[in-house]
Amino acid sequence: MPLTMPSLLKIGELEAQSGVPIRTLRYYEELNLIQSRRRTTGGFRLFAPEVVSRLAFIKRAQYLGFSLQEIGHILTIHDQGELPCAEVRQKLQVKVMEIENRIAELRVLQQQLQGLIFDSEPLPHPQEGVICPILETPL
Repeated sequence: MPLTMPSLLKIGELEAQSGVPIRTLRYYEELNLIQSRRRTTGGFRLFAPEVVSRLAFIKRAQYLGFSLQEIGHILTIHDQGELPCAEVRQKLQVKVMEIENRIAELRVLQQQLQGLIFDSEPLPHPQEGVICPILETPL
């Protein structure tokens, strides 16, 4: 019995299986994150079933804070037959540091906001030309 090739997916089927909108799929193809295998005589794109797992990888990487450019670089390493884990680990370390810096910035902002709340008790009286003294007070 001959081996059957897995059937290729039309873009609408790929959307249904991956949860990625058609417009985004076209954009990803434009960025070379995914590739269609070929087109039908009617011009419809046909994708290999493996593209579904590639899209899951892209979605997960985006969730973790990777840009599409970074994802493209990682996929290029993979497509060249190499394991991109060293690259991913290095980028994850940078992202952790960025998050730690952002948390520190947010803590400072939180303290400033709490100070504004505390300093605005009781509520200030209306003043000519002042929208809200709470927000116009220098920090």
